[in-house]
Amino acid sequence: MNYSLSLHKKFMAEAIKEAKKSIRQGGEPIGAVLVLNKKIVARGHNERVQTGSDILHAEMDCIQNASRLTSGEYKKCVLYTTLSPCDMCAGAVLLYKIPLVVIGENETFKGPESYLKSRKVKLINLNLGECKESMKKFIKEKPLIWFEDIGE
Repeated sequence: MNYSLSLHKKFMAEAIKEAKKSIRQGGEPIGAVLVLNKKIVARGHNERVQTGSDILHAEMDCIQNASRLTSGEYKKCVLYTTLSPCDMCAGAVLLYKIPLVVIGENETFKGPESYLKSRKVKLINLNLGECKESMKKFIKEKPLIWFEDIGE
């Protein structure tokens, strides 16, 4: 995966658009895109609140929207997510052997990043202020929904 920083930022901007879509729908500001051969093949955003689902985190929604890529295709994908993936979403990354995850930020929440690394998943944290501010605002305004989302 030889992607430049500018390409990572371009795809993360698309994940941020998904996060904003979720907020407009009354959900949490987390978005994701799945990229294969430098093209977006799926998009998703956190839809737990909107659909009443316990598992539709942005990454899960995105992978579901990928419409059954082959295992060989998943092994060539990059997952962009505005927030460090939780245990469930990290499990999906491992299950489908997605080799690279680009994270918008991991300050407001840090998932099992060391475990992903130990399983040979490469992580890049862009540490974006826009992602941090969006999450901080949401957590402050809707702490009960946030804690429900992360299982606390």
